[in-house]
Amino acid sequence: MKEYRVGIIGATGMVGQRFATLLENHPWFHVTALAASARSAGKSYKEAVGSRWAMKTPMPVAMAEMTVMDATADAETIAGMVDFVFCAVDMPKAEILALEEKYAKLECPVMSNNSAGRGVADIPMIIPEINPEHAEVIAAQKERLGTKRGFIAVKSNCSLQSYVPALHPLKEFGITRVLACTYQAISGAGKTFERWPEMVDNVIPYIGGEEEKSEKEPMKIWGKVENGKIVNATQPAITTQCLRVPVSDGHTAAVFVAFEKKPTKEEILAKWAAFAGQPQSLELPSAPKQFIHYFEEDNRPQAKLDRDLEGGMAVSVGRLREDSQYDYKFVCLSHNTLRGAAGGGVLMAELLAAKGYFD
Repeated sequence: MKEYRVGIIGATGMVGQRFATLLENHPWFHVTALAASARSAGKSYKEAVGSRWAMKTPMPVAMAEMTVMDATADAETIAGMVDFVFCAVDMPKAEILALEEKYAKLECPVMSNNSAGRGVADIPMIIPEINPEHAEVIAAQKERLGTKRGFIAVKSNCSLQSYVPALHPLKEFGITRVLACTYQAISGAGKTFERWPEMVDNVIPYIGGEEEKSEKEPMKIWGKVENGKIVNATQPAITTQCLRVPVSDGHTAAVFVAFEKKPTKEEILAKWAAFAGQPQSLELPSAPKQFIHYFEEDNRPQAKLDRDLEGGMAVSVGRLREDSQYDYKFVCLSHNTLRGAAGGGVLMAELLAAKGYFD
């Protein structure tokens, strides 16, 4: 596989730091530019992050002394230094979309961790095992932007990446209704317990915007490409509640599902065990060998024990049983800053690289 020069836009934040650790020894992608806000520009990466380094592994040595650039003011320079960028910035949505379109129009593809472009019909929102065909809309997006290479692709919200992969292989049974309650780690808010002490011994029953994303985004993921746009699915009906819980990493979901044709428990387990997608067939570097792992134990999956399964890129499922109101219920877990954020972004980039979208 060809090697690519990449940049991290928003490198000083929690997800930007995670991108840095994942890209440190990546076989295809090599970091040649780091960028953040104007207040970090001109400093070394080590100075710009300072005491806010939140990863369990040390800052990559090759990046520590790199000079952080201004994500906005230096966009043209950065675009000339890289083949594409990963973007994870903390800005108002309109500003994020404007910034990402700026890079795209500079002929620099953008792999976005941000939500700003998720509702745009010609911006694909890709979970690589589930809807890789949505990359087909990139041609129409380039036409709209007037670009030859530049485009934006986004990954979905971190919360739904725990339960949508478990539902997807069951769609052939005709999913009609879904109730999902997510219990979300504090790293999803870019925080650690040291920086958010009020989360210790606490549960907050509200995360701004999260329930709307969790209900709407699966409809785009399960949508179809028609005439250069993604047309959202209209089924199943999904309702969610999202709570912040005192866990460092790992989003858990309690899922209830109803079907047109109720499968047996054995059929569901077989579908999960067999489920694989293009990342597995292409043997992409970040792809889990087994995407969905089912635990027979009643007390699994657990965030502390299971979030790092297959490098944090697998989805764990347990407690599948029949329900009195829905047909079945089960529990899911995924690592929110790996599969749910930076890792999912890197895997999406690997998929697009393998398909020639950066060439």
